[in-house]
Amino acid sequence: MAKLTKKHKEALAKFDKNHEYSIAEAVDLVKKVTYTNFDASVDLSIRLGVDPRKANQMVRGSVTLPHGTGKELKVLVLCTPDKEEEAKNAGADYVGLDEYIQKIKGGWTDVDVVITMPSVMPKVGQLGRILGPRGLMPNPKTGTVTMEVGKAVEAAKAGKIDFKVDKYGIIHSPVGKVSFNDNQLIENIKELVTTIIKMKPSAAKGTYVKSLYISSTMSPGIKVDLKSITA
Repeated sequence: MAKLTKKHKEALAKFDKNHEYSIAEAVDLVKKVTYTNFDASVDLSIRLGVDPRKANQMVRGSVTLPHGTGKELKVLVLCTPDKEEEAKNAGADYVGLDEYIQKIKGGWTDVDVVITMPSVMPKVGQLGRILGPRGLMPNPKTGTVTMEVGKAVEAAKAGKIDFKVDKYGIIHSPVGKVSFNDNQLIENIKELVTTIIKMKPSAAKGTYVKSLYISSTMSPGIKVDLKSITA
């Protein structure tokens, strides 16, 4: 078992790990237990009462956080020449097709979002084994396979994030930075949680949201009372 550092022990002493805190209390606490010397990310972990092995219980989608994530995203658009100018004007960092497909095949994945068009998906599909495990594979359900590449780029730059339940039934997602004020973090969290609740699969039985934790980079997780978000 890993030995706790002095700072981690100090962080744990500031709250009761078994207590469910209101979202306002949890946001305040997560800032108090963050000891990094950089602007740490604030993340949300939501355990759902679904079986992700069953297609009719998969929870996957996207949401635009009101205040973004605080991270400047690098966006790659894989498109035909007639769409390149639209993508560039919208703020895409990289635009092209064949040259970037070859580059990715060679191991390059220095981007946060990949957007493409339906007509070139047969080519992009070749990259599934590389982009899939990194969460970068374009998907129509998340709006990253579209003819409106300009709008998709603008949405990504504005704070749109994709989420997907993992094999353990948990969704992990960034919701901002420690430098955000409390209201910005609370509004981002509420937007994400309410979006996920609306996506409850009809096949899911029993309690849908089983637990919810907020944490920052290298900090312990703080349990959040769901009712304080949905009330």
